[in-house]
Amino acid sequence: MTDQIAFDDFLKVDIRVGRILQADLFPEARKPAYKLLIDFGPDIGQRKSSAQITVHYNPEALVGRLVMAVVNFPPRQIGPMRSEVLVLGVADPEGAVILLAPNFDAPVGARMH
Repeated sequence: MTDQIAFDDFLKVDIRVGRILQADLFPEARKPAYKLLIDFGPDIGQRKSSAQITVHYNPEALVGRLVMAVVNFPPRQIGPMRSEVLVLGVADPEGAVILLAPNFDAPVGARMH
């Protein structure tokens, strides 16, 4: 069983819809990863992230794709890059990441309820 948290604690995590504008190889990362530039709409703007999603995705297919990301964690330094948001995913049976995304077109910046 996982640890329980209060619902008010969950509400503090700000998860938003973003659209990937740019995806580039990130050769400086310790594990294979991409550098992503993601648009979260006018209130949040564009943010950078590092994502270890190279098994199931290539950079060209990522551009224009919607993703879900935590936008209110503090930035983390990943090699020479400052990662500003945490893109969300789940592991497949081999441990490779599958992105979490809306099933339908959703406005960028929309908050998860």
